Amino acid sequence: MDDSIGNRADTDILVVDGRIVQIDRGISPDGSEVIDATGCIVIPGFVDTHRHTWESALRGSMPSCTLDDYLATVIGAFGPAYRPEDVYVGNLLGSLEALNAGITTLVDWSHCNNTPDHADEGIRALRESGIRAMYAHGVPAGAEWWFDSQLNHPDDARRVRERYFASDDGLLTFALAVRGPGVSRREVVAHDWALARELEARISVHVGMRITGVHGHAIRELADAGLLGADTTYVHATTNADDELKLVAESGGSVSLAPYVELLMGHGHPPIGRLQDVGVDPSLSIDVVTSVPGDMFTQMRTALAYQRIQDFGDDIDTAFAPALQHRDVLRFATISGAQACGLDSRTGTLSPGKDADIVLVRGDAINTMPVIDPIATVVTSADVSNIDTVLVRGEVRKRHGALVGVDLTRLRNLAESSRDRILHASGIDPQRNSAGH
Repeated sequence: MDDSIGNRADTDILVVDGRIVQIDRGISPDGSEVIDATGCIVIPGFVDTHRHTWESALRGSMPSCTLDDYLATVIGAFGPAYRPEDVYVGNLLGSLEALNAGITTLVDWSHCNNTPDHADEGIRALRESGIRAMYAHGVPAGAEWWFDSQLNHPDDARRVRERYFASDDGLLTFALAVRGPGVSRREVVAHDWALARELEARISVHVGMRITGVHGHAIRELADAGLLGADTTYVHATTNADDELKLVAESGGSVSLAPYVELLMGHGHPPIGRLQDVGVDPSLSIDVVTSVPGDMFTQMRTALAYQRIQDFGDDIDTAFAPALQHRDVLRFATISGAQACGLDSRTGTLSPGKDADIVLVRGDAINTMPVIDPIATVVTSADVSNIDTVLVRGEVRKRHGALVGVDLTRLRNLAESSRDRILHASGIDPQRNSAGH
């Protein structure tokens, strides 16, 4: 994804102290460990710019829900039942799932911080997994925080920033996951944005979701309040008007789309083409595994197919001429995501000087061979089973198709125990078939 280098066959990448120092043919390893990438396509790690990682133990619990259903059940019922250890389990499972799928950078949109211990446990899990993550500190779960809320963002964000993110140089960086107009009162919005900028935190906010009874134009309202900035990522933006998207572009802001869940739950139409028309390349995100697969292949393919059909006209004598290409969505999933996190100097492309966030995708598997266009293979053919090797800042996190140093039995036991307790405590009976235990 580095245009100055291009796509090259039979090429070596030299990594020293976690950083790419050379990309060329015939590099002598000089005693270094050699990772044989024969038969593989080597890409920068995917960047997921918005995932509610804490929900991972509730995987598949709402596969055909609407956004209203999700808010009522996950935020209104499941979330308040979470203990700190449940956030730990969800974040650990979700982070390792991301690594397994070739996602090396994750924005953990953490809005289940019911107590300070919940935040501590979420961060502990991110660190244990070895993923690169932007921890976006959010509010507790519960309807009072999300529907016309008069509650300011928890002041515990200051403690979290000071305790865990005194430096911005680590694998974990800090952001604030804030609510916006239409979800919280105007004075709360002003408070939360001021807090984020006081803490020098990047901002991530949901906007433009079609929620029953919620009206307004959040981006326009933020602009009127003088709050737009290049430090902000707007999530979804499916119902925002064109002039609002232009305001994002003019402010230098970024947008995170989750096209599969936006279509599934009814957030609205992913504004891929409308964003590109104003000069904004969106990034891609998973959002919630309660309803969505936790991989970037699903998001890239959904984005590609959805936006191309938007260019379909009614005149049968006018040739179909879609603008979006497969190369575009791989860019969305890598460097555009890194830019949205303010991490494009560290990751998002395979470039000398950047951290070695590297993924090997098998191009010699039954579903990927033979390779003609490597980008096409990644975008249209590959899946998680083809992720052979994953490095994060030079550390091997997955090798030969298996996560490194992960006790899957322990992880499964933790996840199933957490799932059962949350479902019981929330009063929601899944009525699972006993044969599935």
